[in-house]
Amino acid sequence: MVAVEKLTTTLSTKGQVILPSAIRQRREWSVGMRLTVEETADGVLLRPAPAFVETRPEEVFGMLPRTGKPKSIAEMDAGVLAEARRRHARD
Repeated sequence: MVAVEKLTTTLSTKGQVILPSAIRQRREWSVGMRLTVEETADGVLLRPAPAFVETRPEEVFGMLPRTGKPKSIAEMDAGVLAEARRRHARD
């Protein structure tokens, strides 16, 4: 087992806790970084907050406005092929 370094900090009147710099440096946590706070049976767990809220495809499907008739698979394939040819011709 690895020996765990025991560090202490103080809770401010505003409920703020300062994480020791050794921990912030090891974790590469910088000023302004968002953290999630989870209460566990052993104490409080801090983790980096995800950059984006987790979503499922059905929650965002069709969110972008679109006008006109839907494209067929053949039309989409032709569009992809045309763009690939256009990009290849530039090189």
